[in-house]
Amino acid sequence: MTINTICIIDDDPIFVFGSKILLRNNSFASDYLVCQNGKEALDVITPLIESEEKLPEVIFLDLNMPIMDGWEFLDEFGKISRERGIRIYILSSSVDSRDIERAKKYDMVNGFIAKPLTDVKIKELAQEIEG
Repeated sequence: MTINTICIIDDDPIFVFGSKILLRNNSFASDYLVCQNGKEALDVITPLIESEEKLPEVIFLDLNMPIMDGWEFLDEFGKISRERGIRIYILSSSVDSRDIERAKKYDMVNGFIAKPLTDVKIKELAQEIEG
């Protein structure tokens, strides 16, 4: 199973670099969009939604970022999203149960994955997406 495009929204270049290697090694995605914060991601994704161009099928979203954090991104994305089948997974180093519960309140969030991303987590995610 290969996803055409995945968007990684995270301000940690080491996490992004490692994630892209793991995703490639597991043939998870063909193409990658990388944004360093929620605002940058909205600036990239909003025109795609408006023009009805090919959107990323999966978004990996960090919570703690400068400029616009993951929660703010979800609030803003909810205003522009037209239910186009984008699967959003929060990838966070937070293991705070309040963050996990808060994530569950967003219908657009498909899951909460604790960092670090691993081969096992990618394989489990691929199985979930394949259904």
